[in-house]
Amino acid sequence: MNATVELLKLLIPAAAVLYGMFLTIKLFINRDYESKLLEVRVKVQETVIPLRLQAYERICLFLERISPNNIIVRLNNGTLSSKELQSLLLHEIREEFNHNLSQQLYMSDEAWNLTKRAMEEVVSVINTSAHDMSDDAKGIDLAKKIFEQMLGRENDPIVNALTFLKDEIRQFY
Repeated sequence: MNATVELLKLLIPAAAVLYGMFLTIKLFINRDYESKLLEVRVKVQETVIPLRLQAYERICLFLERISPNNIIVRLNNGTLSSKELQSLLLHEIREEFNHNLSQQLYMSDEAWNLTKRAMEEVVSVINTSAHDMSDDAKGIDLAKKIFEQMLGRENDPIVNALTFLKDEIRQFY
């Protein structure tokens, strides 16, 4: 019994010291882990922020390029038929979209959906306008019809998407 008491006198303080060391080491490791985690987050932000800004910039450029005001002026040389111009416009929009497809990784879902919706509405206006054209209509007639349809809309889908993108990027940065 006496030996057991003596053993407990040694073991209890040793266990308390070991437990104290365990807590100290655990605290040190947790602080080191949090410090490393913070460093990683800072490095990720240094990499991701420029990519996100570039993505928003590219999508703004995409929307500007597919705007009927810009795309028709850029592609219509006055010698195309309405069917040729329609085909050229749709091809150009698809190419621009495919070129910028990967930018959705850096954007919010709502921003990407508005961008897609704007593109789809422009395509719809082009197709609707071309459907109303006769087979021998000139490209300039199609261009006028597209401009008329865009002016007849209450909300310009390109302007709405651009406004949303600008507002969203201002919130983050």
